[in-house]
Amino acid sequence: MASSTKQETKGVVIPMTQLPLDDPSLYLNRELSQLSFNRRVLTLAQDVSLPLLERLRFLTIVSSNLDEFFEVRVAEVKQRAALGLASNSPDAKPPTTVFAEVEAQAHRLIGEQYRTLNDDILPALKRAGIRLVKRTDFTEEQRKWIRRFFKREVLPVLSPVGLDPAHPAPNVQNKGLNFIITMKGTDAFGRESGTVILQVPRCLPRLIPLKASISEGPHDFVMLSGVIHDNVELLFPGMKIQTCDQFRVTRNSDLWVDEDEVQDLLAALKGELHQRPYGQAVRLEVPDICKKKIVRFLLDQHALDEPDLYEVNGPVNLHRLSALYDLVDRPDLKFAPFTPGRHARLGPKDNPFRVIRDGDILLHHPYQSFAPVVDLVQRAAEDPSVLAIKQTLYRTDARSPIVDALINASRNGKDVTAIVELRARFDEAANIELATRLHHAGAKVAYGVVGRKCHAKMLLIVRREAQGRLRRYVHLGTGNYHTGTARAYTDFSLLTSDEQICEDVHNLFMQLTSLRKAVPLNQLLHAPFTLHETLLTLIEDEAEAARSGNKARIIAKLNGLTEARVIQALYRASQAGVQIELIVRGLCCLRPGVPGISDNIQVRSVLGRFLEHSRVYHFHANGTDLVFLSSADWMDRNLIRRIEAATPVRQAADRGRILYEAFETHLMASENAWLLQSDGTWKRAIPEAAGPYDSQQVLLDALSEAGGARTSD
Repeated sequence: MASSTKQETKGVVIPMTQLPLDDPSLYLNRELSQLSFNRRVLTLAQDVSLPLLERLRFLTIVSSNLDEFFEVRVAEVKQRAALGLASNSPDAKPPTTVFAEVEAQAHRLIGEQYRTLNDDILPALKRAGIRLVKRTDFTEEQRKWIRRFFKREVLPVLSPVGLDPAHPAPNVQNKGLNFIITMKGTDAFGRESGTVILQVPRCLPRLIPLKASISEGPHDFVMLSGVIHDNVELLFPGMKIQTCDQFRVTRNSDLWVDEDEVQDLLAALKGELHQRPYGQAVRLEVPDICKKKIVRFLLDQHALDEPDLYEVNGPVNLHRLSALYDLVDRPDLKFAPFTPGRHARLGPKDNPFRVIRDGDILLHHPYQSFAPVVDLVQRAAEDPSVLAIKQTLYRTDARSPIVDALINASRNGKDVTAIVELRARFDEAANIELATRLHHAGAKVAYGVVGRKCHAKMLLIVRREAQGRLRRYVHLGTGNYHTGTARAYTDFSLLTSDEQICEDVHNLFMQLTSLRKAVPLNQLLHAPFTLHETLLTLIEDEAEAARSGNKARIIAKLNGLTEARVIQALYRASQAGVQIELIVRGLCCLRPGVPGISDNIQVRSVLGRFLEHSRVYHFHANGTDLVFLSSADWMDRNLIRRIEAATPVRQAADRGRILYEAFETHLMASENAWLLQSDGTWKRAIPEAAGPYDSQQVLLDALSEAGGARTSD
């Protein structure tokens, strides 16, 4: 075991300090780490100190996270196992072993999730006057109303398919709600009893409020699955229903396009999107009361085995319950609303160009408003002095005010360039639509670079100012240009007119839209060229400082840490005596606390009301305190296979803010904070003597409007 001081390899006992740093035992498995993250999210659903509807929301987040996990990660593991391929991860576990461990842990996690729903959350909701009325508990009046609703709103759009030689089993859509129904009797054409598959269209609401006159409380709901099940005989007059069971199939949803071969990436992705709902099946979910014969039929029908089966005690898609959050107006069961704070120098009436000229602006979302970023683009669209706007778009709103501003700018005669990442997973259709809108408005639209996703978050505005001088303004962020997630994700924004940084951003856009060599940049680090190697150098510089007896420290706040060379560099730095503190929300393949290897590394995860999304790096650097804001996690895909940017924070006051807001608060956190152990398990942080410390609440109190504080230089 990697946490011991010795390891036995082929009968020879090797001290851990003598292990090569690429030894697989020094790495945690990525897939199992991702399941551990979802287990931590589930603990928030189980936390009775949190508002009840927020707990329900965390429970449904686990479901949506697991859906994507199966669609992408489990699908890849199964493919590699089927093809007999070796591991492509530093832990070197064979795909067959990984799948077996994932299957065992996922079954336990999902079982615990449904126990939390049935034994804890649903009873608590009922006590609060919010009921999910089960089909078996319908009153006579409710059953009559539900039948009328079914006939009027549901029945007209249903199309069951009977299975016989003329009607083969339909290829059910990914994650769709389906029923398998068996019956007896002879139909109008003399066909004997058999089996029917009913696919439920996504246009139908999955959660239906009961009208007040037939409800026992102020908030009674029924699920669509219960409505259909209770009225299924109306679909098959003259037949006797024997069994009726819902089921759901999760499929491989990773899109593949040979970008070297296609002439038009947008058109190629459009074609692929039609196939996504029908990829290879990777998981089957059924009620735990479903008969074994029917389960076997469904497994065979989708070429799945017993480990792929998940028998659940409740709805097959818990994520649908997330609709309750918006349907129920109970502020007392939700987090208290807040108004994001404003930067003291940048109010709604201030001219952003003048303010940014006077000095950089650092914003910390969602504690501080994202509105200044939106306002900057909107003002640029209308400002006659603005000549050009260039922006990367990875994920954004369906009807984004930023995209609207870019369209307006183009129609106002400004030169607008948008780098739209069409391959942003699960946002491909939305990005195709916004790229088309921009193109029709006359903007220059590019899709990045063949083979590499553009994940950098950059905005460049070119403006003609006094004496005809051209001045550039830049926004660099750790998060997407999405006004919705800016209220739910923690991210940093830097607004600057620093000439060197603006020149760097200009060169990055030129690199993305044109054909040119990678030119040296003044300040920014960028993947896939300088970011990875510079990180390794900066880590080694800290190690060398420690070897020389000087203070050395590394702190990083990330969503994921998986890249092997970075992990090995951190191990070497730890061995040299560097104090390393990593705040990693999700995936982490590094093993902390291994004697002689990573004694000086601590890894913690902080969850809570907001999704911790910012990527920030700090190196002591002999007292110069280097701080970088970045779009890149320390993962293979970000450092090697994507286009990313990291910008140094140059103003001392801003560096001080980040050292406190991104690092110190989270390193002190005990509420919703976990510490990673060397065996891969996570333990809750223990509060200090002063009591529990909630880092997100501390920042809300300090930075939001209610907190009364306004940050300035």
